[in-house]
Amino acid sequence: MAASPHTLSSRLLAGWVGGCVWYLERRTIQESPHKFLHLFRNVNKRWITFQHFSFLKRMYVTQLNRSHNQQVKPKPEPVASPFLEKISSSQAKAEMYEMRPLSPPSLSLSRKPNEKELIELEPASVIEDSIDVRKETKEEKRWKEMKLQVYDLPGILARLSKIKLTGLVVSTTAAGFALAPGPFDWPCFLLTSVGTGLASCAANSINQFFEVPFDSNMNRTKNRPLVRGQISPLLAVSFATCCAVPGVAILTWGVNPLTGALGLFNIFLYTCCYTPLKRISIVNTWVGAVVGAIPPVMGWTAATGSLDAGAFLLGGILYSWQFPHFNALSWGLREDYSRGGYCMMSVTHPGLCRRVALRHCLALLVLSAAAPVLDITTWTFPFVALPINAYISYLGFRFYVDADRRSSRRLFFCSLWHLPLLLLLMLTCKRPRGDGDAAPPPS
Repeated sequence: MAASPHTLSSRLLAGWVGGCVWYLERRTIQESPHKFLHLFRNVNKRWITFQHFSFLKRMYVTQLNRSHNQQVKPKPEPVASPFLEKISSSQAKAEMYEMRPLSPPSLSLSRKPNEKELIELEPASVIEDSIDVRKETKEEKRWKEMKLQVYDLPGILARLSKIKLTGLVVSTTAAGFALAPGPFDWPCFLLTSVGTGLASCAANSINQFFEVPFDSNMNRTKNRPLVRGQISPLLAVSFATCCAVPGVAILTWGVNPLTGALGLFNIFLYTCCYTPLKRISIVNTWVGAVVGAIPPVMGWTAATGSLDAGAFLLGGILYSWQFPHFNALSWGLREDYSRGGYCMMSVTHPGLCRRVALRHCLALLVLSAAAPVLDITTWTFPFVALPINAYISYLGFRFYVDADRRSSRRLFFCSLWHLPLLLLLMLTCKRPRGDGDAAPPPS
């Protein structure tokens, strides 16, 4: 049966359309790799990535926030430490003006404001206040002369002379004077105490004068008078001179030349040997122990006028006591000593620091037992002093084994009450002497 003309034309049209579609698909498949490679090569030049959109968004927000800042909740003010300086008022005002008020809600955030609107929204009061803040900041940043008040001077000089350390030095000198054989001479005792105290004040003041740049790096010493600029270096040196000259003169002519020579030697040893050695070698600890051992010897020589075995025994007790005391203290201050540039056993030789502390804790047992042998105390003293000597030796052993802050603090605080109690027990057990055994009066 023959097909109708309409059916034939429909088939021819469908075949032509199908051929065109087939041709286009084939050409697209053949050319698509070339177009893809071309697009991949130019992707860095044409492609708009997510980073571009983020950058445009940040630019828009930055322009918008010139006059529209979000109001954030201010952080709570930190608790001020007693060792830190107060923040200047200019800095606080500058931080306050960084937070600007919210803009009127009538401005829509959906559109980008033009420059005229930004200028109009900027409050004129903020501009005027910011100019005033800049003027105040410039004035407050200028160097101003610190005025020294007369009623503040005694406290400043007391801190300059390390009054607590000076009190310890005078008390050990008094113990040496009281333990010496012979009658107790009150005028000589008072002159010895005053002269030793003045010499100690002079040595401590010169020590702080030399260590100003190093003390400023340590938390423990950054509030000293010279570091903070409360007094001038000239005033500190003048004060040290006014203490050293009459102190040595009182010890030399008011007591005896031997005691005056020991006082002068101790000032020299502390300021010219111990102070510079603190930044050179760990030998400074042994030199400092000698400095601390001389005051009781001065008390003995002030009462007897001579260097006897008892003077060396008292010096040995003070010498050994200082190692557990100072080594335990320096163990908790290792970071401070490192920042200050000091060469301490606890920083450079931590194992030696613990061993030396333990050795001298045990040495206190031996020295206490030698006191009755040298005819200074009765035989009761080694037994009554055994508990406190055994306890500090136990704490020294714990410090040697544990090597932590807790054990070092326990040893340090024990040393604070151990020495006064040990000297008090020595005075209690002092050997009584008759008139025939009295020592000759001091020359």
